[in-house]
Amino acid sequence: MADNTKLLALLQRPLEPTFYPKDGGKTVVDLPEIYLTDRYKPIGQSLQTRFSSDADTRIAVRATTLPDIRFAEELPRRGDFSLFIPKHRKIAGNLIKLFLDQPDVDTLMSVSSYARDRLNPVLYQYAMAVAIQHRPDTKNLNIPSFFDLFPDSFVDPTVIPKLREEGAVVNNQRDRITIDIAMNYTASDREDEQRLAYFREDIGVNLHHWHWHLVYPGEGPNNVVNKDRRGELFYYMHQQLIARYNVDRFCNRLSRVRPLTSLREPLPEGYFPKIVRSLTNRGFPARPQNTILRDLNRIEDDVVLSITDIELWGSRIAESIDGGYVVAPGGNRIPLDEQTGIDVLGNIIEPSALSVNSQYYGNYHGHMHNLISFSHDPENRFLEGYGVVGEFQTAMRDPSFYRLHAQVDNMFHRYKRTLQPYNANQLGYAGVQIQSFGVQLNRANAPANVLLTYWQRSQIDLGTGLDFGPQGNVFASFTHLQHAPFTYRFAVNNATGAARRGTCRIFIAPKTDERNTPLTMDEQRLLMIELDKFRVNLTPGVNNIVRRSEQSSVTIPYERTFRPMALSNINLPETEQFRFCNCGWPHHLLLPKGTAEGMKFDLFLMISNFADDTVNQEFNEDINCNDSHSFCGIRDQLYPDKRHMGYPFDRRIPTATRTLSDFTRPNSNMTNIEVQIRFTNTVIART
Repeated sequence: MADNTKLLALLQRPLEPTFYPKDGGKTVVDLPEIYLTDRYKPIGQSLQTRFSSDADTRIAVRATTLPDIRFAEELPRRGDFSLFIPKHRKIAGNLIKLFLDQPDVDTLMSVSSYARDRLNPVLYQYAMAVAIQHRPDTKNLNIPSFFDLFPDSFVDPTVIPKLREEGAVVNNQRDRITIDIAMNYTASDREDEQRLAYFREDIGVNLHHWHWHLVYPGEGPNNVVNKDRRGELFYYMHQQLIARYNVDRFCNRLSRVRPLTSLREPLPEGYFPKIVRSLTNRGFPARPQNTILRDLNRIEDDVVLSITDIELWGSRIAESIDGGYVVAPGGNRIPLDEQTGIDVLGNIIEPSALSVNSQYYGNYHGHMHNLISFSHDPENRFLEGYGVVGEFQTAMRDPSFYRLHAQVDNMFHRYKRTLQPYNANQLGYAGVQIQSFGVQLNRANAPANVLLTYWQRSQIDLGTGLDFGPQGNVFASFTHLQHAPFTYRFAVNNATGAARRGTCRIFIAPKTDERNTPLTMDEQRLLMIELDKFRVNLTPGVNNIVRRSEQSSVTIPYERTFRPMALSNINLPETEQFRFCNCGWPHHLLLPKGTAEGMKFDLFLMISNFADDTVNQEFNEDINCNDSHSFCGIRDQLYPDKRHMGYPFDRRIPTATRTLSDFTRPNSNMTNIEVQIRFTNTVIART
């Protein structure tokens, strides 16, 4: 076993003691007796002998100076942990630092083994995952996804007892049957918002949100938090979430989500999550319809704030946007300029540790999450924890998440409207002409420019996350949206007489809203969904370019989203496919749902001048997790596109430009075509 892979034994079955067998009973961690908790010290010798007798692999943990983890023990081991709660976020940042500061893997193994059985398991797993990703001696280690560790955050809890029964009674794994997870189990069709449950409650969607914040933590050592264009990426990733959600609302005959402009009006959307935490064996609290948001006085959680606080922070941010500068401590003005303004703003609004003035601008986005997540028990009168909006891995299940982020989105759009529209030089690419463009399904005789979506049933292994449950694989199936694979084909004439490089940018946007009313150009640009972005080499003359849908720069494949984790996999080839690259939009939701009769969309293609795009670093999109760089950037490198995220649709467009065709017509390096997305209401099993 490679030296650093032994850390993986600490990242399985998080509620079981460290000395408990891992990897289906094949691996045991031998702890120094002093590392055992008070509960197990009196019987430590017999326990370690009992569990190690049948193990194939034994990992000896050497005794070292015991770390001072009292700061982290302030969080109850069997309690809640939320990165939206400032106290919790600070504790997590300090724990990440503790793990990063260890001089080598052996010492990290010792320190983290001691901490594991004493700390809140979600806090521990989060801090370890961040530290492993950022240590040079562990950053390529294959760590499990949050879904592997805590499947209860993602699936209907009624399947858990069935899985335990199946695993306990049927010893032969080959004889175990797959347990089906019902679709749309959180509400009936009498609730209109349930039409979007397939989107909000999709396992891959919620995993993406968790993994993005794992890659871009808001608190911790500077080298962990201060990543290239972090604040802008916070803006763009969430802006794209809202655009995708709104487009799928149109597909289901629902209007755009209404921004949460007033915190003093009742919240009409209710949500009853039906998710039970294995950590506390308590369900996430529900929020009835028309809940009134109130000031929070949760002293035990260190969350004491008023609605007035959030309104004040919002007004200060808006005033700074309108004034063109933010205020640093001491009163110095930092301009919100064209190049870095969006990044500065993103770090203020989230906020992250990079906020230029957290005292003045406060915690606008984070405390809006808290205001909603504690709305059912704002004073902790009934000792209820937060709702699903209070955790990254569950927040996107709740309709209120999208109202909250539509409001945050409006703040960013307010700033973008202060910038001048892109001029002809910024949009054009002289001598580059797109001559033809089309898209087609990867099947014989498929009609041109018609895309297809349908339901797909897939299997997932939940065995790794069933603490004190059966060993080995235990499968469940779930149903999700899927699209038929397709291919873009386009011809580009390079009339410059010399070799050129370009960046292909592909977006899709609906032509009409839920009532079939045509969208204005300004409405449409805010609903542009990025499908792909990639580099091309253009030789003189006509270049025929072919690009497959699965190569998207936005998504990661199903196999990486749901890859099961086991120590037995550690000897798999060290290729991109098998590294921890779980940050990325799930590929099965690359396309909007469409409609049965075929919903019309504009498909946009642009080739921008690579000389204006490059950040003077080469990268291969096929290795090192680079394939989902649009949302996740590139680890340890600059964001691989000098343009602003969302270009060319992130800025207002002159009012004289009334349609997308008006926008593309003056620029030979752009084009748009009409496509249809047809939804077939059938379920096809994954093969």
